[in-house]
Amino acid sequence: MLTVIGTSQSRTLRVLWALEELGLPYTHVPALPQSDGVAPFNPAGKVPVLIDDGTPITDSTAILTYLADRHGQLTHPAGSLDRARQDSLTQFLLDEFDAALWLAARHSFVLPQEMRMAGIKNTLRWEFQRSQKVLAHRMADGPFLMGEAMTVPDIILTHCLIWALTAKFPIIEHRLSDYLDQMRARPAFKRAAAR
Repeated sequence: MLTVIGTSQSRTLRVLWALEELGLPYTHVPALPQSDGVAPFNPAGKVPVLIDDGTPITDSTAILTYLADRHGQLTHPAGSLDRARQDSLTQFLLDEFDAALWLAARHSFVLPQEMRMAGIKNTLRWEFQRSQKVLAHRMADGPFLMGEAMTVPDIILTHCLIWALTAKFPIIEHRLSDYLDQMRARPAFKRAAAR
């Protein structure tokens, strides 16, 4: 049995959604970051944590990649050109979307008050908008980022776009707004988000 630790209001949503898409049974422990329920499995106190056969796996992208590779879904085969494109999209999203949103969060509520720089968020919003334009040109034709098949980057992008709306980072590309509506309508997403 798989166990997922973390609340669905965090990157844990990515893991919950992947498990729902894969149709795998799992137990969900909605522990907050830095709580007693997380520390024994991740000394950094961060979520999500996936426990598989007693072994904890940390970092949402590592967990998604592990699940996709293990079950042969939400991914292209390792060593293929499609997998190289998939991994490139994943890294782009982590560098340009996730990193900007996480840095904004750190300067909003994560860091001690005296360490926060409110002005940095304007720069991050500008970078986020520029990155949207780049991504819109990289998106394939079809319902998903890479075309007809849903892959790991789709989960990361959807989560980042939801996070952006919460953080008041505007989504300026209509293609991305339409994409987000389509992804949020997926039954597996709805089940994960309801946890």
